[in-house]
Amino acid sequence: MHAKYAERGLSILAFPSNQFGNQEPGNETQIRQFADTFQARFDMFSKIEVNGQNAHPLWKWLKEQPNGKGLFGNSIKWNFTKFLINREGQVVKRYGPLDDPSVRTKSLFILAKT
Repeated sequence: MHAKYAERGLSILAFPSNQFGNQEPGNETQIRQFADTFQARFDMFSKIEVNGQNAHPLWKWLKEQPNGKGLFGNSIKWNFTKFLINREGQVVKRYGPLDDPSVRTKSLFILAKT
């Protein structure tokens, strides 16, 4: 995470899920160790489900919000889907795993100025 956004209160929260091609088969310790090999510096939560009946309540809520809806339905299509949430707890934007990172940076810049 870029320091100038962290200084303004931005936090990155990671929620591993094994619902996408079994990409997160490990336990929490193994997942954290893997993330550490990439020098990932963010809060890592327990592995959850993000789709289906057993989806975590937070993810159900995120997907129901007006700015949290997906392009082709609300299910999370693949790992690394991101939600940008403002200081008031409102979903500002949902980003797919293939969205250009510069688009996210522009959104952060706009939110940081407010």
